Amino acid sequence: MEYLNILERAQDMDHLISAWRRDIHMHPELSFEEHRTANLVAETLTAMGIRVETGVGKTGVVGYLGEGRPAVGIRADMDALPINEANDVPYASTVPGKMHACGHDAHTAILLGVARLLSEMENRPHGEVRFLFQPAEEDEDVEGKSGATRMIEDHALEGLDAVIALHVASGMPAGKVMIDGGHVSAAVDSFEAAIIGEGCHGAYPHKGADPIFMLAQVVNAIHGIRARRIDPIDPVVISIGAVHGGSANNIIPDRVEMNGTIRSFDEDVREQLLVELEQALGIVRSLGGDYELKVVRGYPSLYNDPHVSRLIEQVAIDLLGEDGIFPAEAGMGAEDFSFMTQKAPGAMFNLGAKLDEVNRPHHSPIFDLDETAFPVGAAVLAEATCRLLKDKANGHK
Repeated sequence: MEYLNILERAQDMDHLISAWRRDIHMHPELSFEEHRTANLVAETLTAMGIRVETGVGKTGVVGYLGEGRPAVGIRADMDALPINEANDVPYASTVPGKMHACGHDAHTAILLGVARLLSEMENRPHGEVRFLFQPAEEDEDVEGKSGATRMIEDHALEGLDAVIALHVASGMPAGKVMIDGGHVSAAVDSFEAAIIGEGCHGAYPHKGADPIFMLAQVVNAIHGIRARRIDPIDPVVISIGAVHGGSANNIIPDRVEMNGTIRSFDEDVREQLLVELEQALGIVRSLGGDYELKVVRGYPSLYNDPHVSRLIEQVAIDLLGEDGIFPAEAGMGAEDFSFMTQKAPGAMFNLGAKLDEVNRPHHSPIFDLDETAFPVGAAVLAEATCRLLKDKANGHK
C-alpha cells in the first residue's frame, strides 16, 4: 500500500471502524473496568497478526508491530463515563448509568483501524509501531494514578522515540484536523480547604469567629490571584466548585469547607499558584480563624512537541488539502496523555466529528459523533507514524 492512497484505503474500511466503535459504544466500561473492551481489542489485534500484551496498566492492551528502532507509539483511551445516555440510536449504551460521552469508543476503533492499515502495508518503514490502548483517562485509582501513569509504570512507553494520539471534537466540522505545537491543554490541580472559626448563636456573632464571613474574604482573594498576582499573558483558571457549611439559619458554624481546581500551562506559574492559594487562605488568621488545605496534584499540561506537530500538520495537508486544517486553539481542559509526552516527544491532534446542528458537548447525555470522520483520523495517524519512523531513522531527535 502506497502512502498516497492511505486515506482511500482507510475510507474503504469505514464500515469496520464504525462497527468496532458501535460495539464498544453499546458496552461502555468505566475507568479500570475496561475488561470487555480490552478483550475485543486484543482479539482484533491478534487476528491481524499483531503481538499483544494484556493487563498493562491494569486493564490496558499493547500491540507490537515490527521490531527494533526507531519505535513510535500511538495511544487511544478506552474508558467511558458515569452518564445515562439520552440518544435514541441503534448503538446506544445498553448499560444504565454508563456512556461513551467523550469519544473514547471512537479513539479505540480508530486505532484498531490504524493497526489494520499498518499491518497490511507491504512497504512500511523499518522499526516498531506500538499500539497503546489505555484505560482510565477519565478517572484515577485509589492511589491517585490514571491509566497513562499506570501504563508508564508497566514500561509500556520504554524505548519509544515518539508518541502520538488524537482526540475527537464534537463541535468541530467533521473530518477537519486541528494541531498546534507547544502547550495545548492545561495542568490541573485540585484543592480541598477548610476554614475553621468558632461557632456561636446567630444573634451574637461577636462572641464567635464566623467562618462564613472568612470564606467570603478568601473567595475574593482567590479570584484576585488571576487578576493581580499572575502575568496577564499566562493562561490561568481558578474555579471554586463547591462550598459546604452550616446547619441552621440561626447558628454560626465553627467550620466551612470548599473545593476547587487550579489550571495553568507554565510549570513555574503552577507552583506560584499554590503559594498564592496558601496566602489567600492565610487571611483567616487575621480574622480569628485558621485553615486546613489539601492539594492533589493532577495531570500536567499537555505539551505538543513542535517538530512532531508540524509533521502531523503536513500529513493532514497532504491528505486533506489546506482546507482540511482547522484553526488551532489551546484549551484549559486536562488530558493524561501529557504524562506520555513527558516520556517521549509527542503530540495530540483534534479530529472534528460534528454530527449535526444539535449542540452535543463532551460529557453530556446527547454526545455523539459523525462516523465519516473516523477514516480521516486513522489515515492521518497511520501516515504520521510512517513519516515519524523514517524521520527518527534519519536521526531527528
